Amino acid sequence: MKIVTIGLGYIGLPTAIMFANHEQDVIGVDIKEDVIETLNKGHVHLEEPGLEAELQKAIEAGRFKAQTHVEAADAFIIAVPTPNKNDDYKSCDLTYVIDGVKSVLPFLEKGNTVIVESTIAPRTTEDVVKPLIEEAGFTIGKDIFLVHCPERVLPGKILHELKYNNRIIGGVTDLCTEAGKKIYSIFVEGELIASSASAAELSKLMENTYRDVNIALANELVKIGDDLNIDALEVIEMANKHPRVNIHSPGPGVGGHCLAVDPYFIVASTPETTPLIQTARAINTSMPDFVFDKTKELMAHIHGKKITVLGVTYKGNVDDIRESPALEIAHKLIEDGTYQISIFDPHVDRDWIEKDFKEATRDSDLLLVLSDHNEFKNIVEEDLSEMKQLYVFDTKNVFPSELKLDKYTSLGNIAWLNEAQRVSSL
Repeated sequence: MKIVTIGLGYIGLPTAIMFANHEQDVIGVDIKEDVIETLNKGHVHLEEPGLEAELQKAIEAGRFKAQTHVEAADAFIIAVPTPNKNDDYKSCDLTYVIDGVKSVLPFLEKGNTVIVESTIAPRTTEDVVKPLIEEAGFTIGKDIFLVHCPERVLPGKILHELKYNNRIIGGVTDLCTEAGKKIYSIFVEGELIASSASAAELSKLMENTYRDVNIALANELVKIGDDLNIDALEVIEMANKHPRVNIHSPGPGVGGHCLAVDPYFIVASTPETTPLIQTARAINTSMPDFVFDKTKELMAHIHGKKITVLGVTYKGNVDDIRESPALEIAHKLIEDGTYQISIFDPHVDRDWIEKDFKEATRDSDLLLVLSDHNEFKNIVEEDLSEMKQLYVFDTKNVFPSELKLDKYTSLGNIAWLNEAQRVSSL
């Protein structure tokens, strides 16, 4: 089978390589010429364990090639970004999806399968994509098989989860679903779940919305603990020992191109019936301000002048800064102008990030942990030798507990600041 994958980002590229390394001929298409050049040289432009080795394997086998233009194939996979629109409900911007579908229309032949992997709002496949293909003269379910197959993978484990996770195959018709199952059965060892396109769309969005709502509950608990002087992390640990309770971990906010984006697609589709989802989004988007305010309170208490930010990615052990609350907090601190700010992140290569940990922490009063990279879990006392004061504000609960510090602050014990401020005002 020949497969064209449009969009070579965090999902499109691993998907293309996975098909290529299961004996399919794959053309990867992207509009970025530098990405194309990098890939054809055997190097990847994003951080994902094992991906570069798999790319090189596919190239050596002659199964994968990257280019900027679409060509004829048996199947076309659309895996392009779907950002939020700048409107009242942050609805789904379908610009790239529509462009991707239009790019394949001149090459469609009877019997082809078109798959949309991009995360899209409910009913997009049937109400937007299907008419585009029908206007080109094809009958869906007879001439062309149209499927929505949402990705369901975790960054850092994408290659493993692509193969072993269950996969929803949402066809516009039953024959479309069967065509999609035939394609994904090439490498997927999890269950291939037959569904309609619209149900598949909403299922993917609800998977991420469930997590967003759960995290919002945890983040609200942090604020409750702050008000009542109760350790929220201890409460969560104890509550989760109940066999039917699973409160997620709180943090500085919710980021990435899924949890911070997808719930809005549901809200925009049905705003009057989604008060819970909207409230959860509001709670999670409030957390960067909460962490910013608490950081300023902490710095005022210790009379600090320099903050070292540890991590600006939205999650640990990746280089992805999309929708990152950590980056938002760092920007707020810089724009505030009160303190000297140094940023260290071993996974992000930018000219504004200090490459050397000792230099980043030199004369620092506070380490502000905003990403849960493994490197931060393995810090030793010698690493902190250049600090002026040894204060840590750990929003991810990953800092080594055995280190001798002036004070360790987490989202669980943050309430000590309230008591300290009360005492200092007496």
